[in-house]
Amino acid sequence: MKVITDKILSQSAYTAEIDVSIEKVDIADWLFTLPEAEYLRCCPPDHIGSGVTTTDDGRRMVINVEMIGTGLVIQHYVAEEATASYCRMNSISDVFTPVGRTQVNVIWELIAESIEGGRTRYTNRVTSHPTDVFMDFLAAHGQTFEQAAVARQKAGGDHNRRETPLFAASIARRADAKAAAK
Repeated sequence: MKVITDKILSQSAYTAEIDVSIEKVDIADWLFTLPEAEYLRCCPPDHIGSGVTTTDDGRRMVINVEMIGTGLVIQHYVAEEATASYCRMNSISDVFTPVGRTQVNVIWELIAESIEGGRTRYTNRVTSHPTDVFMDFLAAHGQTFEQAAVARQKAGGDHNRRETPLFAASIARRADAKAAAK
């Protein structure tokens, strides 16, 4: 399978501010210890399931199952970078649509930045690229890339807009609980 990196299927970035200092935030710790029930609370009813595992070569991995628009998406996010203030996760995601199965590439970036008043700004950035499998799927179903991109942008942007503040609140709760435990 080939990822077509010069085409963007969808891209969105939303931010939320939290009342926790950047020194207490650890996005990688949050992401790789996130209980499934907490993940489900971060975008109801779209989030269906999640789990943490590793690739065959030992890289950390998060698997998320969610509805985005009319597609059931199974994301196999492999950590390319995972630090307290930045995670870059890369997935070849399986998408089950009403007319069949295909695959897209999704880059998920989770970013924490210090802002005034000892607070933190959380940014949730999601970028999707088509794969050759996706382009063949479109051709087989008489849909243009432009049509698919409009639909994915609308559904993906709406999903990200709703989950970002809930992810930020969850990250803040995790930071506060870890600080209280010390």
